[in-house]
Amino acid sequence: MKNNRTFLEKLLDGAEVEWKTIDEISSIYGGLTGKGKADFENGNALYVPYKNIFNNIEVDFNNLEAVNVSDDERQYTIKYGDVLFTGSSETAEEAGMSSAVTTKTEQKIYLNSFSFGLRFNDDVELLPEFSKFLFRTLSIRKEIVKSASGVTRFNISKARFKKIKIPIPPLPVQTEIVKILDALTALTSELTSELTLRRKQYEYYREKLLSEEELEKVGFEWKCLGETCKKVSSGGTPLSTKDEYYNGDIPWLRTQEVQFNEIWDTEVAITQEGLDNSSAKWIPENCVIVAISGATAGRSAINKIPLTTNQHCCNLQIAPEYANYRYVFHWVCKEYEKLKSLGQGARADLNSGIIKNYPIALPPLREQQRIVSILDKFETLTNSITEGLPLAIEQSQKRYEYYRELLLNFS
Repeated sequence: MKNNRTFLEKLLDGAEVEWKTIDEISSIYGGLTGKGKADFENGNALYVPYKNIFNNIEVDFNNLEAVNVSDDERQYTIKYGDVLFTGSSETAEEAGMSSAVTTKTEQKIYLNSFSFGLRFNDDVELLPEFSKFLFRTLSIRKEIVKSASGVTRFNISKARFKKIKIPIPPLPVQTEIVKILDALTALTSELTSELTLRRKQYEYYREKLLSEEELEKVGFEWKCLGETCKKVSSGGTPLSTKDEYYNGDIPWLRTQEVQFNEIWDTEVAITQEGLDNSSAKWIPENCVIVAISGATAGRSAINKIPLTTNQHCCNLQIAPEYANYRYVFHWVCKEYEKLKSLGQGARADLNSGIIKNYPIALPPLREQQRIVSILDKFETLTNSITEGLPLAIEQSQKRYEYYRELLLNFS
C-alpha cells in the first residue's frame, strides 16, 4: 500500500500539536518609555531599534543602538527566548513584524519604544530558534495583520493580538524543523554576504576608473551632463482620482523604483487617456533617469524599455556622439552623495537645472566603452535581477519560504 503521509506527518509520527492562544502561554511587555531626543545621544545602554526587528527574523546583536537609562528607571529588558514585535507601521501588512531573541546575554538590553516583547511562561516548551520561523509564516502573519487597525498608521491591538492561536509541536519536531530551515537561511546569508563583497569591489573599481588620476592618462574634458544629451525631460502624474487613467498598458515609472538599476518593467501602468491628460511623455529606452524628489533624490537608473515617468524624474536622453549612456550612468551612480547634497528646500529636492549643470569628466568614446565593459561586469553581478547574485538570492529566499510554509503548516 502506498504511503501518502506528508513529510510533516512523518516528522510528527502521530505526536500531537498543541494549539494555544498567546494570552494562555505568555505575557507582553512594552518598549522604552519617557525618552526624549536627547536620551538617544551618547547613550550609556543598548536597545533593539525598530528596523532591527523589522529586517531580521532573529535579533542582530551587532546592530544595536544607544540610549541613556539611569539606574533607578523601571524599564523592561529583553532576554533569551523572547519574541519582539514592531508595534505599528504605515500599512497593516507590515505591522507586527517579529524577531526572536536567540542569543543569551548578561547585559541589560532594552527595546525600542515603538515595539513590544512577548515572553513565554516557564512551562512553555517553545524553542527561540523555532519561534523565529513560526511568527513569520504566512498563516500567523495573516492573524497578526488582522490585529492591526488605523488610517494613516496601523497599530497592533494587544487585546486582539493575545487571542491569536499558535501551534506548539514536540521539542524534537521543533529541533528538526529548525535544522532544515537554518540550513536554507544559511545559504541565503552566504549569497548575501558574497553580494555585499561584490558591491564593494564594484564601487572600488568604479571610483578608481572614474578618478581624475586615471582619466588624465588618456585625456578627458569636463562637460555638464546637459551637454551630453539630445534632450532632457521630466514626467508627469495623471490625476489619481481618475480610475480610468490607470491600469492601462503604458509603463509609468515612479521615483521609488529608481534604485541604481535597470528598469525592465514598472509597478504601475497608465492608459493612453491618462497619458494624454498629463504632462507625462514617452521616453525611449536607454535614458539615464535621475530621481529628484526628497528621499530618492540623486538615485539613478536606466530604462531598458520605452516608458513614461512621474514628474519627480529627470530623464537624460544621451547623444551617442557625445557620450556612452552607460558611462554616464556609472558616473551619476558614483556621484550620488554629492548630487544628493545639492538638494534644496525642506525636502532637499533636486531639479532638472541642477542635473543638467552637474559636471562629468568625459574621456574619448573608445575609453568610455572600455570603462563601461569593465564596470558592467561588476554591475550585472551585483544588481541584475535576471543574472548574477540577486537572482540566486531571490531563488534561495523563495526556496526557504516554500519549505517554511510546508514544515510549519500544522493542522
